[in-house]
Amino acid sequence: MTTEYKPPLAIHFIWNPADEESVSTILDAVRSSFARDVDRPFSRGLNIPLFFYSSENPNQPPSHSPTQQAAKDIVFVFTSVNTLGRDSWKSYINQLSLSDTFLAVPIAIDRNGLGHGSEGSLKNLNFLRSYEWQGDLKEQRAILAMAHEIYRYGFVEISENDHGKCSSIKIFLSHAKAGDTGRLHAESIYQFIDSTNMSRFFDATEISPGFKFDEEIIKHIKESTLVAIGSDAYSSRYWCQREILCAKQHQRPIIAVDCLQDFEDRVFPAGSNVPCVHVSPDTPISQSDILRILIATILETIRHLHAKKSLEYYQSQNWIDNDCAIISRPPEIRQVIDLKNSGKQKICYPEPSLYSEEAGWLSHLEVDAFTPLWNKAEDGALSSFRIGISISDNPVGNYSEHHLHADHLKRLSQDLARHLLARAGTVIYGGDLRKDGFTQFILDEAIALKTRLNTDNIHVENHLAWPLYVSDSEIVAWRAKYNGIIKTVEHDIPDDIAKDIEKTDFIAPSGTDNKYIWSRCLTVMREKSIEQSHARICAGGKLAGYHGKMPGVLEEILISREKNKPIFLLGAFGGVVAEVCKTITDKAIAEPITEHWQITNNAGYFELQEKAEKENQNADYAKIKTVLEGISVDDLACSSGLSSDEYQRLMESPFVDECVHLVLKGLKTLASASMSTKTEGHDE
Repeated sequence: MTTEYKPPLAIHFIWNPADEESVSTILDAVRSSFARDVDRPFSRGLNIPLFFYSSENPNQPPSHSPTQQAAKDIVFVFTSVNTLGRDSWKSYINQLSLSDTFLAVPIAIDRNGLGHGSEGSLKNLNFLRSYEWQGDLKEQRAILAMAHEIYRYGFVEISENDHGKCSSIKIFLSHAKAGDTGRLHAESIYQFIDSTNMSRFFDATEISPGFKFDEEIIKHIKESTLVAIGSDAYSSRYWCQREILCAKQHQRPIIAVDCLQDFEDRVFPAGSNVPCVHVSPDTPISQSDILRILIATILETIRHLHAKKSLEYYQSQNWIDNDCAIISRPPEIRQVIDLKNSGKQKICYPEPSLYSEEAGWLSHLEVDAFTPLWNKAEDGALSSFRIGISISDNPVGNYSEHHLHADHLKRLSQDLARHLLARAGTVIYGGDLRKDGFTQFILDEAIALKTRLNTDNIHVENHLAWPLYVSDSEIVAWRAKYNGIIKTVEHDIPDDIAKDIEKTDFIAPSGTDNKYIWSRCLTVMREKSIEQSHARICAGGKLAGYHGKMPGVLEEILISREKNKPIFLLGAFGGVVAEVCKTITDKAIAEPITEHWQITNNAGYFELQEKAEKENQNADYAKIKTVLEGISVDDLACSSGLSSDEYQRLMESPFVDECVHLVLKGLKTLASASMSTKTEGHDE
């Protein structure tokens, strides 16, 4: 039986929609810090699962309460006059089910919000006070305060009498005594922490008089995050080098601060391979720069600990070999040598993988270094496979029913593309030439991967129905930008509607007749692209506002089923696929996949169906109901190379890492079976 995936940490946010203006800027800032940036897919930042709970009506709380998703869950509850003054919201918050591993951190938007501390689940809890985060630095103070709670509750064993200081992050300010910049910056940081309530967040270390210098330094570094203040003199000072080496030896988080006035004659090699913050060398250092340094410090500390816990968990799930060394940042020569000397030949480090040129020297040391989802041993594992991806936007709405941000689906598409392409699979995707659309995300990922792996074996096919490719200038621009990556496959107008249509003239999907033409062209494109693929991965999907005879992802699922293609259904990302998974599980058609719902929620759909029926090309919802209700999880699992338990998890899991792992596992099983069949046929 498959064990339910439990990441080390998940974060939840609850707020009343009447407080949207106050909460949104905070959420945007925090989300950009704790979720991977879709515009920088190869960044080595945090990627903690985030869940959002709000509603459309200020008088009505969300339909669901947060549930435990991880080993530890933290719920940030935004409280205000709008939550305290409404009985429905007060009851919703009071009834949160908390425990030692499911913790709440209340954030008062106004003074009324503090009233929630008198009863219910938030009784006697100390509140963060966002109404005190004012001015230009509001977002920075929000990130710092919330990040501290995430660190404290997520990664520290808190004693009963701890009031914040004992569980604060310890930082070691490493700086050169020569010159003024490093020393003055360190003093300013220390004074800033000491003179504000930041002392609850940070414990800044200095050497006590009368203690042995080297012993005291090592003792503090072994339990601290090291902040290396890189002034002009820093790299040339012996003890600065010792402090860096000591932090590396004991696998401590490190932040480099670049405050060069002029230049340094040699960058100390051991000081690399860590995040770096640039600040002005001018003294005194600004408050904004101090906050930037402290934010980088706390985020890197969380990233370091989260990465280690994540990899250890993957190892417990047999995603990583038990004899593999776990490290929190990409390997470097001295560390690799030490691990080899201790008998470790395999090293696993966090995503993303190193560039091929950087990783090349590892082969000379006879060490196998890889990430959880990328291993050089899997080069070409999907070289015989053509994998279709059916992913499209689904409106997130108000977070009452669906609790994932829209960017979550984009990160899924990026990760799927990355790992399919890195294993030499051909990715097939249909249409979507919008700026920041899914085709662009997939192609940008392909370009980055081609550079990173230094390979030409990257293949993406973009299938286009007529008249999408008639906008010739746009297509030309796409082909130029993604030259060597993309193959555009243009599908002709189907014969039954080709008469009286000028192929070179673009027509807009307006009016019943034109909508019908678009629907027929899209259907033919989908049929042919699916015929040319081995399997299909489906997630999200619009339920309304589409062009075609039915929601596009739904049609691709049905065509794949008809053509006996393996289908991977990722249901937790909402949209069409969520409703399909619900139908399969409940054996009853979900309402949004009924003709009545589609007509009600899509203007002009009744007329389109009426016209299509005359040509026997309408969406047959009675047949759709029969097909979907007749699908079993066991059948889907068997055809996809997974066990039934694994497929059930695929349909339910909101975690990108777990979904990608399961999809790859199934595809590799299918590819291996296909290769065996080909080999046997050749032998005969």
